[in-house]
Amino acid sequence: MLNIHNLSVSFSGEYLFKEISFKLISGDRVGLIGKNGAGKSTLLKLLSKESEFDSGSIAYEKDLKIGFLKQDIDFDKGRTVLDEAYQAFTEIKELEKKQNHINAQLNERTDFESDSYLSLINDISDVNDRYELIGGYNYQGQTEKILQGLGFDRQDFLKNTDTFSGGWRMRIELAKLLLQDNDLLLLDEPTNHLDIESIIWLEDFLKSFSGAVVIVSHDKMFLNNVTNRTIDISLGRIYDFNKPYSKYLILRDEIKSQQISAQKNQDKHIQHTEKLIEKFRAKASKASMAQSLIKKIEKIDRIEVDQDDNSVMKLNFNISVNPGKVVTEIEDLSKNFGENKVLTSINLLIERQSKIAFVGQNGQGKSTLAKVIVGELNPTSGNSKLGHNVQIGYFAQNQAEYLDGTKTVLQTMIDSANESNRSKVRDILGSFLFQGDDVEKYVRVLSGGERNRLALAKLLLQPFNVLVMDEPTNHLDIKSKNVLKQALIKFNGTLILVSHDRDFLQQLTNKVYEFKNQKIKEYLGDINYYLDQRQVENFREIERKEKKIIAKSNKAPSNSNERNLKKKISNVESKISRLEKEISIIDNNLLNNYEKTISSPNFFINYEKKKADLDLLMKKWENLNLS
Repeated sequence: MLNIHNLSVSFSGEYLFKEISFKLISGDRVGLIGKNGAGKSTLLKLLSKESEFDSGSIAYEKDLKIGFLKQDIDFDKGRTVLDEAYQAFTEIKELEKKQNHINAQLNERTDFESDSYLSLINDISDVNDRYELIGGYNYQGQTEKILQGLGFDRQDFLKNTDTFSGGWRMRIELAKLLLQDNDLLLLDEPTNHLDIESIIWLEDFLKSFSGAVVIVSHDKMFLNNVTNRTIDISLGRIYDFNKPYSKYLILRDEIKSQQISAQKNQDKHIQHTEKLIEKFRAKASKASMAQSLIKKIEKIDRIEVDQDDNSVMKLNFNISVNPGKVVTEIEDLSKNFGENKVLTSINLLIERQSKIAFVGQNGQGKSTLAKVIVGELNPTSGNSKLGHNVQIGYFAQNQAEYLDGTKTVLQTMIDSANESNRSKVRDILGSFLFQGDDVEKYVRVLSGGERNRLALAKLLLQPFNVLVMDEPTNHLDIKSKNVLKQALIKFNGTLILVSHDRDFLQQLTNKVYEFKNQKIKEYLGDINYYLDQRQVENFREIERKEKKIIAKSNKAPSNSNERNLKKKISNVESKISRLEKEISIIDNNLLNNYEKTISSPNFFINYEKKKADLDLLMKKWENLNLS
């Protein structure tokens, strides 16, 4: 499928990776791992032919179709969710244009027996055959199925993409890739903006995908559930094993231990030989033996121990001033977005030094309440007020999107600093692994993880005694996640965390609020206590329970309106099937015996009427399914 040989890439004279080689075959589901900035996203761009390499080669199988999900996407404005998803079907959409163009000409023409009219008949027949062959009559249903799998409701289909957040737009882009029938999928952080239900759906899809997949992700459970191979980029080299992430780590540690042991034994042997050489050199009769031993040592292939990149950011959160006992008080708060009710009659009192987790499915109001607390959103009704001396530091879910791509790393920090901390900017950047020339990089060229590190560094420039963090681990590599977690454990202020990462939340909070059906429910314990109370091992099991409840309710007897709708759809589908067969028979007759076929009375009028009726039925079917 794809062969990479001795590939090298460098930036500013330093190798990102040097002379790396590996192959991809159908069935490979590769987890591409490494610290932020190691070159994971760059390698995906090389495989997708979006970037060029310095040396080496990439050989592609003929007609290989590659789909690439990037971290940063850009949509044309004005398209609905369905319209944007339909962009996956380039050839089908072109054929539809041809169908419309040829049918328009046929409707206008009256020279039914002319050669040019016959040519149009042949053209429309060829187009229709190709349209059917590549799934032209099925792509709309397939699109809706994929969109629903990724969390969209039917009422979302006709909304403009402009009205959705970056995370939801990412899902549309992911849907397009899954619909394109690609041979190779390159996915850069695909789970960052997905809720657990959608992650589970994506896992199932990828496990049954027949092509190859290369995934950049810092979600350990996702990697373990999907991948069967791990490629680790570290210090310009790659380590490639046919194991999912956790098993790879165990195997790599075992190999490294064996290397260290073998290296020690080799060093002992070399030291012993060197002593013999020194001893024999002193005697003329042993000089030839000494030379023989020297040549032997020179031929030894020295054992090297694989080196790990253990550089990590240094992070400490210090409180500015001590706040009053009450940090925030929320009374009878409700929040609506138009007719969409998100939160209803919420009452919440948060006291100083509380450590709180907000959990629940996407769209249940976790981020909304966080934004109300920090003052980014106003409640529709009710009150939210901060206590005495409260200073909030807020890390939004899409914090990195607020960074200005035209500024350098250093400019970003200096512009956010004040007189008291401007002199510390370079030291802070250094502790976040932005050193030397790194501070002169433009924000737009940073990886997702590097942008998150910069956003965290920027957060330290403001005074706070309350930290509100919405999915702060998105884009962070596993080592950086651990550093952030340790810093939050030591933080003496008040902490509110919105997250669905159980590993990250462990040891961080002592109170959990579950968001569901516009309400919140309090659990007076840590995340493990909450999961025990829900009688599950992890958040995924909660999602599966919810899905089973929904599935059972869907199996309940339909009401009369639903039954009538299903009956109407079934009737229309039967009529469409009958008309398509009739038109197909006529098209074949035109090709095989044109003169005899057109000799029947009012042939062309009846023929065009059948096609017009089919168009109307297709539109009716689409409207019924969207109702």
